[in-house]
Amino acid sequence: MNHVKTLFRRELAAYFATPLAYVFVIIFLVLMGAFTFYFGGMFERGQADLQPFFIWHPWLYLFLVPALGMRLWSEERKTGTVELLLTLPVSMGEAVLAKFLAAWSMIAISLGLTFPVWITVNLLGSPDNGVIVAGYIASLLMAGAYLAVAACISALTRNQVIAFVLSTVACFAFLLAGFPLVLEFFRPWLPELVVDGIASLSFLTHFRAIVKGVLDLRNIVFFLTFITFWLYLGAWVISRKKAS
Repeated sequence: MNHVKTLFRRELAAYFATPLAYVFVIIFLVLMGAFTFYFGGMFERGQADLQPFFIWHPWLYLFLVPALGMRLWSEERKTGTVELLLTLPVSMGEAVLAKFLAAWSMIAISLGLTFPVWITVNLLGSPDNGVIVAGYIASLLMAGAYLAVAACISALTRNQVIAFVLSTVACFAFLLAGFPLVLEFFRPWLPELVVDGIASLSFLTHFRAIVKGVLDLRNIVFFLTFITFWLYLGAWVISRKKAS
């Protein structure tokens, strides 16, 4: 774990050594504010909660997280620094985990900076802060799932644009997996068990369940298992690229 901590600090510091971190945070906060107060009509609703805030997270993350994750490995491969990174006394798993945690921390920092919205709601009324905490947990877990997919796909190509597009499409597929229209498309020619399996992969279904304030262990385990699987797959892809 010492190797992971060292590499994690290096990666996180690298974000703030360039304008990338500041640009990402600013865009994140501006878009979150615009969608919450303008499109979400937070004040017009007359309710002291953060539902207009959290409802937009799945859709904003769909573009923001792949934009952050597209460079995780494609940039390393393009510049040739991936070979240098892999010569360090760290395992493949440690390198993948450290880079993922650094990018995930960037999202967590951005999300944490939205605390004025939470304070505002408490000043205007008496919200259920337990539900709000659950919403933040759901948001961070879903962002981690998006990021794990983007990190894996980033390992497949040196081109960041291709990594971004493929990551966005893949995340969009997982986002809509539980929609009735999608399930009705598969139901006529797939067994019901397989259709139920597709529905269970929906980010939106698990996210909405937690945002309601119910910290069901099944939803948390889903996101953590999903993240672990895609990180493992990403490590395998990089190992294959290294071997070839």
